[in-house]
Amino acid sequence: MPQRIEQLKTWLTSLPELSDYSFAPASNDASFRRYFRISENGKSYIAMDAPPEREDSKPFVQVAEAFESIGLNVPHIYARDLTQGFMLLEDLGTELYLDHLTTETVDRLYGDALGALATLQACGPMQRLPVYDRTLLMQEMALFRDWLLLQELGLSLSDEEHSMLDRVFELLADRALEQPQVCVHRDYHSRNLMVTASHNPGILDFQDAVLGPVTYDLVSLLRDCYISWPEQRVRDWAMGYYELAVQSGILRSEHEAGFLTWFDLMGVQRHLKASGIFARLHHRDGKSGYLKDIPRTLDYITRLNTGLAPLQALGEFIRTRVSPCLDQG
Repeated sequence: MPQRIEQLKTWLTSLPELSDYSFAPASNDASFRRYFRISENGKSYIAMDAPPEREDSKPFVQVAEAFESIGLNVPHIYARDLTQGFMLLEDLGTELYLDHLTTETVDRLYGDALGALATLQACGPMQRLPVYDRTLLMQEMALFRDWLLLQELGLSLSDEEHSMLDRVFELLADRALEQPQVCVHRDYHSRNLMVTASHNPGILDFQDAVLGPVTYDLVSLLRDCYISWPEQRVRDWAMGYYELAVQSGILRSEHEAGFLTWFDLMGVQRHLKASGIFARLHHRDGKSGYLKDIPRTLDYITRLNTGLAPLQALGEFIRTRVSPCLDQG
């Protein structure tokens, strides 16, 4: 890694924007990318290190330029060397949504985020994006079984439990695919949104954007794995977004009857995926800090009352088999 840092510094020195700069870690994320804050003469930048053998940076560039072109506040790319895996980006600051969300600020901050989401869904790129298809949806939900249940908790599942999970996964995939398909950020939540002085919010970590279900980013934001809100407020925000989406041409009035069901079931799919990813980050990547977020993430599922038998069985399974093991951990 020290050699990689020296390569990055050599590249930075070659840029016309920089000559005599300071260099400090900015943040890591849940991938192999690393970020460094670069300061010179009172101006701050972010340097991205994305080892090309581990990370393909082309989607980041494509999505950043597409989002910037429709007016979203994403980091401008000042310089890039994709062969080495280096980029110099605009610095959107250090103020995460997660650190600023309170009962007093949440309506304003979510209002800004929902407005940006409407722009993304109404105007975002539709061509050249990977499709959030059944294969990908099922692969994501399999993370729950493979990494949380089997790897992290060491559960031995019965044939009946395997079958129950299979039925749930199929139902959730069906309901995701029947929704209107839009540009999906795919990680639109309080750790990837920045509070900015103008053009709020700043939007990060968008490189995995896909063409997928209209409720996916909405549920990522409103049923966030890192912070939770009273359920009635969540449903009010969701229906407020539905009205905005109709006004913006994203949805039609006939979608109203099934919208909250789509929202609820999309949340189950995402929370199964997220809990599996949190376990994988611990076991595969040595990042254990996400384990504490698993109980909150699964709690969204156990509190749902959809009236659908497969989801009632899933909720009972989590309450009786999964949660006790998490409590022991």
